[in-house]
Amino acid sequence: MSTETQTVKPTTTSKMVNISGAEAVIKCLLEEGIDLIYGYPGGAIMPVYDELYKYQDKLQHVLTRHEQGATHAAQGYARVTGKVGVAIATSGPGATNLVTGIADAQIDSTPMVCITGQVAKHLLGSDAFQETDIIGISMPVTKWSYQITDASEIPEIMAKAFYIARSGRPGPVLIDITKNAQFEKFDFEYKKCTSVRSYKAIPDINEHAINTAAEIINEAKKPMIVFGQGVILGKAEEEFKALIEKAGIPSAWTILGLSALPTDHPLNVGMVGMHGNYGPNKLTNECDALIAIGMRFDDRVTGNLDSYAKQAKIVHFEIDPAEVDKNVKTDVAVLGDVKETLAKILPKINKNSHADWMQEFKDYMDIEYDKVIKNDLYPEKEGLTMGEVIKQINEASKGDAIIVSDVGQHQMITCRYAKFNKSKSNVTSGGLGTMGFALPAAIGAKMGQPDRDVVAIIGDGSYQMTIQELGTIYQTKVPVKIVVLNNEFLGMVRQWQQLFFDKRYASTEMINPDFITIAKGYHIEAEQVSKRENLASAVQRMMDSKDAFFLEVCVEKEGNVFPMIPSGASVSDVRLS
Repeated sequence: MSTETQTVKPTTTSKMVNISGAEAVIKCLLEEGIDLIYGYPGGAIMPVYDELYKYQDKLQHVLTRHEQGATHAAQGYARVTGKVGVAIATSGPGATNLVTGIADAQIDSTPMVCITGQVAKHLLGSDAFQETDIIGISMPVTKWSYQITDASEIPEIMAKAFYIARSGRPGPVLIDITKNAQFEKFDFEYKKCTSVRSYKAIPDINEHAINTAAEIINEAKKPMIVFGQGVILGKAEEEFKALIEKAGIPSAWTILGLSALPTDHPLNVGMVGMHGNYGPNKLTNECDALIAIGMRFDDRVTGNLDSYAKQAKIVHFEIDPAEVDKNVKTDVAVLGDVKETLAKILPKINKNSHADWMQEFKDYMDIEYDKVIKNDLYPEKEGLTMGEVIKQINEASKGDAIIVSDVGQHQMITCRYAKFNKSKSNVTSGGLGTMGFALPAAIGAKMGQPDRDVVAIIGDGSYQMTIQELGTIYQTKVPVKIVVLNNEFLGMVRQWQQLFFDKRYASTEMINPDFITIAKGYHIEAEQVSKRENLASAVQRMMDSKDAFFLEVCVEKEGNVFPMIPSGASVSDVRLS
């Protein structure tokens, strides 16, 4: 997006006052309705923090223990509220420590604005202390980035940043502000941004595409829907539910689409992808119409593209034209805001039922239950399984909790077995697969939805990547529930080593610290469970606690996650063992 061609169309206007650039940053945040930010101070951003000190009654700042934690907390907040998350850091290492969270937000379409300090304008390019070209570094992983070198730019650029972050397909924006611009004074006036030239947030709806898609859906004998996070981001849950119920179409989800439809809905046939359910994976290559809604045909969903749904007509509902035909060639692309496109197509859809076709999904589920699910949830072996832990959390939460999972085996098990009644309840790192995501993201999720239980499900490897955020929990008293499933391995890598590298467990076994002592060192109530008879009561104590609670569950060391599609294989080659 070229900055030279961008113009801003103003809407609301604040009264003009003469203030510093640093104070202008705070006022811009307040104008955008921001009341909570996450960050870590330092020299190049200190003027902004000094002004923030004066606005503590209006703008809460949460001091995370690492800048990466700030971005993940902002992501967790954004994912459960639908609002823009905000993270702030200093220059140099402070800025570069944001990059992982920014990249995660970019690929998972999370609205976020990151503000970084920078050395003074006259020092740019001189390799000054803590100078880093964060614009150059972040450009590939942001929706937009901009460096402010003059205070007078702040209102326009900040307004544009929030508009770009939240509009269309959401994403992260980074604004880098030199220190001189933070000190300079100017006449501040804020004008909200509602459009940017050369940037079309939402494509126009093509009526012919709507009609063609409706014909394909109505004529299909074996239609299948795969829905993603676009349904949630587009606030289209009700329209989506109305469509599938009218058409009687079995509907499977990507991991980021999980919770857009209640888990127990009769047309919810489970997860697609590498560790997805047996039926939707196998039947992808047997359906005659594949309707993709708000998903991007990620490689973990499609497997080998050369054999993916070649027999089916492909309909793709999508807001981002760049995703259409990128991986899978479509027969018709329905571009636009999915809330609007689903509402437009609904009257054109015939009421239908595909009972025989739906029975095929149920038959595959019966096979999967006998071969996999029964052993995960109701094991007869001695060691605790990850699946039975999730089952106990479901029973205690009754499907009403927000569950934040990290990355690895525990993530796949959580997505497979967690129960959800409400949308925006599943928070995880999808496209980037960022270990260390869950603990700080759970902090943001709980602060975004303080009236809901928030449970973080984390592996022992992922946990130690951002374990320092226990300090943030202690300082803020945010009552998150933390469950570490400890198998003393980097479990997902170990599983691959077992299956494809002749059990050569290279650098995957973990010698872990005493997690209970560490939690208690942060004044967090903690408990360890290693026996099945103690699990249910421990989970209930955790859920009943009004404060933060840490639960370590010692699970079997070499448990595997199935079904599984081997890397590079077809979705039809999904394995049950």
